[in-house]
Amino acid sequence: MNIKRAKEEIQNTVRAYLAKDAYGSYRIPQLRQRPVLLMGPPGIGKTQIMEQIAGELGVGLVSYTITHHTRQSALGLPFIREETFGGRSFSVTEYTMSEILAAVWRQMEATGIKEGILFLDEINCISETLAPMMLQFLQCKTFGNQRLPEGWVLAAAGNPPEYNKSVREFDVVTLDRVKRMDVTADYGVWKEYARRKGLHGAILSYLELHKEDFYHVERTADGLQFVTARGWEDLSELLQAYEAMDIPVDRDVVGAYLQLPRIARSFADYWVLYRRYKEVYHVDEILKGRWQPVVASELASAPFDERLSLLGLLLSRLSEEARQTWELDALADALHGDLLAVKGALDQTPPAQVLRERAGALEAGLAQKEAAGSSDRDARRRSLARLERLGAYQALLEREAPGDGGGAFALLKDAFQEDVARRAQAAVETGAHLEHAFAFLEAALGESQEMVVFATELTAGFHTSWFIQSFGCEAYYRHNQSLLFHDVRQQLLQDIAGLRQAQES
Repeated sequence: MNIKRAKEEIQNTVRAYLAKDAYGSYRIPQLRQRPVLLMGPPGIGKTQIMEQIAGELGVGLVSYTITHHTRQSALGLPFIREETFGGRSFSVTEYTMSEILAAVWRQMEATGIKEGILFLDEINCISETLAPMMLQFLQCKTFGNQRLPEGWVLAAAGNPPEYNKSVREFDVVTLDRVKRMDVTADYGVWKEYARRKGLHGAILSYLELHKEDFYHVERTADGLQFVTARGWEDLSELLQAYEAMDIPVDRDVVGAYLQLPRIARSFADYWVLYRRYKEVYHVDEILKGRWQPVVASELASAPFDERLSLLGLLLSRLSEEARQTWELDALADALHGDLLAVKGALDQTPPAQVLRERAGALEAGLAQKEAAGSSDRDARRRSLARLERLGAYQALLEREAPGDGGGAFALLKDAFQEDVARRAQAAVETGAHLEHAFAFLEAALGESQEMVVFATELTAGFHTSWFIQSFGCEAYYRHNQSLLFHDVRQQLLQDIAGLRQAQES
């Protein structure tokens, strides 16, 4: 299965394991809650989906790479205690609490969240001395005489032997007690994720031309060489940072992330062209509707890969603008909720106090998610933007000192209208840029295959499809209607051809 399907199934499994009956007991007893075992090549997002699942379900997450542990840290250290059996005193070996289980208890104490996921990565690369303890943990959820707390789901991940020579094979007894899922690299699923996360347009447009370069692991005379989904995402982060600081990127830089020389060389060469296309075609001018006819003519005569690269440039910019509009929209919705809370408490609580309480609850929620290991960077950024505006609202009330609740609320409404205006302005600009992009591509390419790709990518992108659905785009609708008419016409022609063949036979 692909990583998206695996995430859905793990999420459903965790929900089922944490479901309770009418008496407050877990529907599936802990003994019958099979640990999830996720097997797949490295760097495809196994760890990342655990973070996403924990964040979306609101549960805790404790992650360990098990290869970093010894038998002592996993099981605990032995100590001697005296016990009496049948009237006689004996020295008995006990163990201190496992470092892994202690981390679970610490998180529950720190966050107050009593349910969660304990995720053990590289589970099949454990040392020979740790193997028996880990197999016992998978089977019984205990280290020695200490049990994983109820309400915590055990999940593990490992790499198949073709990717790691040090892996250990699980026996049938263990495999019969886990819920195993085999995951494969899937570019289509990763692309959907990458578009939503805002990965660099150069990477997305390159992989559209070279889908076969998305994931590779090869054993060569020079050792293991590989390119993974994780490598592409980390490279994207670096490219965006280097671009912002105007730092050049060469093959050596790319090769530190794409550790298969021929693919690193291919992408580094493409990066040079991508940057050149950005300057030659003046993407900013296209989006502002100021392009010159000669630029459209140059694109019309350009080879397919150059056309696709320009589409990537345009889509990257439009996706980022749509994302910014989406974030401003989410911020305005959240602030609207804050103002409704102020309005609802006007007779009992001063507006400034309501704002402080709302900001305090938001900060506490952020801290809890951080401590629980389930914080999402994008969600955190949106929360911080909201905190910044709540702080500005409080500063406004302190500065203006309106004196009564009604006056304070009127000030807050005016301030909120500024946030609404920012959202509206962003929507107007993004909408205009979409229309201008369509106008340029129609002038240069007409109803070509590239136009189909452009409209399809807008539809597939989370933020661009949200924007079009929320604010509309006449050029998009017009193009899709003509495309739909073309598809219907082609189908009719095929049906007619089929009838003729049937009549002739």
